[in-house]
Amino acid sequence: MTTNSTILVTGGSGLVGQAIKSYTDEHKLPGETWVFLSSKDGDLRVREDTDKIFEKFQPTHVIHLAAKVGGLFANMSQKVEFYRENTLINDNIMENCRIHKVTKLVSMLSTCIFPDKTKYPIDETMLHDGPPHPSNEGYAYAKRLIDTMNRAYAEEYGCNFTSIIPTNIYGPHDNFSIQNGHVIPGLIHKCYIAKKEGTPFTIWGSGTPLRQFIYSLDLAELTVWVMRDYHSPDPITLSVDESAEVPIKDVALAVAKAMKFEGEVVFDTTKADGQFKKTACNKKLRSYRPDYKFHTMEEGIQKSVDWFLANYETARK
Repeated sequence: MTTNSTILVTGGSGLVGQAIKSYTDEHKLPGETWVFLSSKDGDLRVREDTDKIFEKFQPTHVIHLAAKVGGLFANMSQKVEFYRENTLINDNIMENCRIHKVTKLVSMLSTCIFPDKTKYPIDETMLHDGPPHPSNEGYAYAKRLIDTMNRAYAEEYGCNFTSIIPTNIYGPHDNFSIQNGHVIPGLIHKCYIAKKEGTPFTIWGSGTPLRQFIYSLDLAELTVWVMRDYHSPDPITLSVDESAEVPIKDVALAVAKAMKFEGEVVFDTTKADGQFKKTACNKKLRSYRPDYKFHTMEEGIQKSVDWFLANYETARK
C-alpha cells in the first residue's frame, strides 16, 4: 500500500460494503482514508456521474461492489437491463481507474455466473468453460466480462485489476426480505415471525441441498487482504472450506436455536429445492492464507440474528 491512500468502495451501503466499513473502522492502516459510496453519491451507470466521483475523491484504490442485482424472477424478466446496467457500471469504473491511474481495483463476481453444466468443486479456472444458467445470463455475462477486462487492462495498460468470487454471503445489514432475500436472512425473518405469532417455522423444500456460506465480516477481511496483498488479474474464490458445506436443514435449525425458537420446525417438500450443490474450491485462497479462521456457521448466524433483533425497525425486509 502507498503511504497515503484513498480507498473508494462502490456499493458501500450494502451487505459487504457495511462489513468492510466495520472491519476497517478497527483495522485501518496509517495513511488510509476509506470512502463508502451509496446511490446518493451519483449514478454509476452514468459516465458523467462516475467521472465526478473520481474527480472528487481521487482514489488510489477501488473496491467495486456496486451492481444491479435481483432474485430469480427479476433476472429472468429483465435480462437486457441486468446486462446493460452492469456493463455500464463496470465500464465506467474500470475506465476511470485507468484514467486516474488507480493503483489497484478489486471487483466482486459471484459463483452464480459459472457455467450451468460443470463438474464440482468449481474453481477460478472454470469461469468461461460454458454458458451460465439461462435464467440469469444477462447478469452472468456482464459479470464475466470483468474477468476478461481485468486481463485486457493488465496486458494493454499495465493496470493492477483483479476480482474476487465469494460464495453465499450473509450477515448484518443484509436484506431480510422473505420473498426476495437470500436463504439465511429470509430464514431469520421467517423464524422471527413464527416465534412472534406462535406458528410453525416453515422452510421451503426438503432442507437437503448443500451450500457454503461466508459470514460478511470474514469476506470483508479477506477482500481488504486481496486489495493490499493479492496482485494478479486472475480471480480468487473467497469461500469457506469444502468441509464446511452444510445442508439447508442445519442452517434452519441453527437459525431456530439462535432465535430461541421452541416451536415446530416444518420442511415443506411441495416447494422446489433448487440445485443440490454448488461446491466451490478454495485451494487458491488456502495457498496464500492456510491458517485463516472463518467464523463457524453457528457463530455467524447468532451474530446475524442478534443484529436483526437489535435493528428490526430499520433493517431491509
